[in-house]
Amino acid sequence: MKVGTDAVLLGAWVNIVNTENILEVGAGSGVISLMLAQRTSGEAKIEAIEIEKENAKQAQENVAGSPWPEKIKVRHQSLQNFVASETYDLIVSNPPYFINSQLPPSRKRSQARHIGSLSYSELISQSLNLLSSSGRLAVVLPFEEGKKFQSLAHINELHTIRQLSFFSRKGKPQERWLFEFSFKPNEIITESLTLHNKGEDWSDEYKKLTKEFYLKL
Repeated sequence: MKVGTDAVLLGAWVNIVNTENILEVGAGSGVISLMLAQRTSGEAKIEAIEIEKENAKQAQENVAGSPWPEKIKVRHQSLQNFVASETYDLIVSNPPYFINSQLPPSRKRSQARHIGSLSYSELISQSLNLLSSSGRLAVVLPFEEGKKFQSLAHINELHTIRQLSFFSRKGKPQERWLFEFSFKPNEIITESLTLHNKGEDWSDEYKKLTKEFYLKL
C-alpha cells in the first residue's frame, strides 16, 4: 500500500486534543496510526483494523519497526465484525469511496477503494456504537462522496464540527473533503488548503501542516 496524500492529510489534520483511545478503520500500511502515535501523548492507545490480510501484515511490520510498537495494535479484522472492549475518543478512516465504477483487477485495490467492503452507512452506524459520548469521527473523501457522507452523518445525528476543503492546485475544482463529526453540535471550523501553488512545489500551508512527517522538509 502506497502512502497517499489523503492519509497524510488526515493524519496531520485531525484534532488529537483530549484523545486517549483511538481506532483507525482501514489501516492500509498503518501510516495514519503511526502519525497519530507520533502526535499523541505516551498514554494514548491506538487500535488499527484492516480487512485485507496482506495489508494488515504490512501495517504490523511497519508498527514493529517504528518507535511506537507498544502504542499501536493492528488487527486483521473487518469493522462489521469488530468487538471493542471500550469506547473511543476518536475514530479515523480513509474509507472506500468508489460506488458505481468498474472494479479494478486487483482484489486488494478493490477492497481498499470500493465500498462493497464497507459502506458509508456501516461506518457511521458502527461509529455511533464505538464512540464515547464526547468522541469524534474523522474521514477524508472525494468531493461528491464527501457531501453524501456528510448528509448521511447528519441524518444519524453526527454533527460536523470541522471541515477542510482540499485543492490540488489554485484554480482547479475541489478534490477532497476532510470532516470531523461529533455527537455535540458546535460552530463549524471551516478551513481550506491547496497542495501546489506553482509547478510541483508544495505550498507553504501544506508544508506547515505536514512538516513533522516528511524527512525532506
